[in-house]
Amino acid sequence: METFNFSEPQDITVGKGSLSKLPEIAKKLGGKHALIISGPHLEKMGLVKKAADYLASVDIKADTFTDIEANPSVTTVEKATAKYLESGADFIVAFGGGSPMDVAKAVGVVAKYGGSVTDYEGAHKVPGPIVPLIAIPTTAGTGSEVTAFSVITDHSRNYKLTVFSYEILPKYAILDAELITTAPASVAAACGIDAFIHAEEAYVSTAASPFSDALAEKAMALIGKNIRRFVANRNDIEAAEAMMTGSLFAGIAFSFARLGNVHAMSHPVSAFFDVPHGVANAVLLPVIAEYNALADHGKYLTIYNDIRPISAYADEFEPMMLVDAIRELCTDIGIPENLTIAINNASKNGTVTKEEIESRIEPMAVDAMKSGNIAVNPRASRQCDIEMLYRKAL
Repeated sequence: METFNFSEPQDITVGKGSLSKLPEIAKKLGGKHALIISGPHLEKMGLVKKAADYLASVDIKADTFTDIEANPSVTTVEKATAKYLESGADFIVAFGGGSPMDVAKAVGVVAKYGGSVTDYEGAHKVPGPIVPLIAIPTTAGTGSEVTAFSVITDHSRNYKLTVFSYEILPKYAILDAELITTAPASVAAACGIDAFIHAEEAYVSTAASPFSDALAEKAMALIGKNIRRFVANRNDIEAAEAMMTGSLFAGIAFSFARLGNVHAMSHPVSAFFDVPHGVANAVLLPVIAEYNALADHGKYLTIYNDIRPISAYADEFEPMMLVDAIRELCTDIGIPENLTIAINNASKNGTVTKEEIESRIEPMAVDAMKSGNIAVNPRASRQCDIEMLYRKAL
């Protein structure tokens, strides 16, 4: 066994109704004035106000910033940072899915150390602790509440930049399954399969360890056996709790084991075509699982057993059975059949032509190759391999 190390410096509260713990946790943090960074949907639902009211109950003032889009941009980070500095806040509450979490982490860096989020692109460029941060996820998908990553879209480059630093980990996280029961089925599906892919890619990563494997295996079991139930009925609180806990474990797993070709390739798809992150991952997963099958050394069977329909039973397992099971799962929860459909579903300007998509394959592959995730994918990949995989996914 190779040497490995890990530490988990966060305080995490998990449980139905645990949003009510926000005032207590804010007091522990020593905060006097919060900026709640969230999205427009949660604001319309009244959940942002609910969080602010909880803080007001212990005399903690709260301002809000909710102008956050899917695949948030450098410009959005700049606007949110300006709001934080103007408000006089001394801590941040990240309330929502991966987009508010990514923005909140980036604001925590830029508000503390200045410059632009682009100055911190890459690994370990954050010089020290950021603005104190409490994370409250409202999707079971990103695991961002326990990851050391912030992913922001730089439209000037059509590129998703990543800030990686353990300094940006939220000090506290609150996971309340009641907050994900109102998600539309399409959001539950995209976020849920994204969480599963976090665990799956961490599990087969060449950087995996017994620690990350243990978390990834539990995450895949929780998500794989509950995602169909949760997409079918988001008010199934047992399934919701399993999805949220699975997403948490998957987030910790990939923080230590990294990811793989799925995430390396999905980020350019989102940057160039604005395809939602979870959808891009899900469409790419079966193609890359088939590509990686050559490198399997027994882990595919474990993954298969976590996602196969209950009625399915295999006397003799072959890796391609996992690929078929992934496709079946994606079909069951409403994921688009291929990348062409996903790109056109995301288009705001009508049909995207085959020629337009083809013209982006090489630059997307170039960007994908810049990701450190390529290096830990179980099967070695060159740029020509990535281009081939994009074409197969189309």
